[in-house]
Amino acid sequence: MKIIWLGQSCFQLVVNLNKEEKVVIVIDPFSSEVGFKLPRVKADILLVSHCHSDHSNVKGVLGEPFLATEPGEYEIKNIFIKGISAFHDSVGGKERGKVTIYKIEAEDLKICHLGDLGQEELTDSQIGEIGSVDILMIPVGGVYTIGAKTAAKIISQVEPKIVIPMHYKIPKLKVKLESLDDFFKIMGQKMDESVPLDKLSIKARDLPEEGLKLIVMKP
Repeated sequence: MKIIWLGQSCFQLVVNLNKEEKVVIVIDPFSSEVGFKLPRVKADILLVSHCHSDHSNVKGVLGEPFLATEPGEYEIKNIFIKGISAFHDSVGGKERGKVTIYKIEAEDLKICHLGDLGQEELTDSQIGEIGSVDILMIPVGGVYTIGAKTAAKIISQVEPKIVIPMHYKIPKLKVKLESLDDFFKIMGQKMDESVPLDKLSIKARDLPEEGLKLIVMKP
């Protein structure tokens, strides 16, 4: 599988079904209101965590993808996707409503994208629905979603093998989010210890056997 971060909470996943067939999944495409344009990207499956413009630019994605925008279970070409209901804030959705967490199972990998999660912690029910996770995509920039401290707490709840931070301050972004610095301090790592990747090519056998690995990606 190949994972590419396009900025904000938007990821492109290229899933290899076999030597000849691939399926492209795009999650949370953003509009140009964020300060930069969504790259030209075509999808077979499009997942949207909520309707805010920095997560739901459906028209900006090429192709005629299968579209999921709410909780539920989906199976497309042996790719299993579960949408799990969550809140965009810490007061039961009273301020910013709901979001959908997506769990994706493909190529013997289990990937979880938390969208604009705003909860102080996951509920027992959500943890049960999410289940085991190999790669966790988690917001860390605060303001409209969880910040560094809460992200660290949720990582300890989920216990993934790899964490990819998202939704934080990057060049040209108009939304005033926090940088990665606080998150790295809380996680006990230095920024210069992590070289940002243009893309992550990974198979199940590449997962760390012990401990947690933080991977920073270039948008």
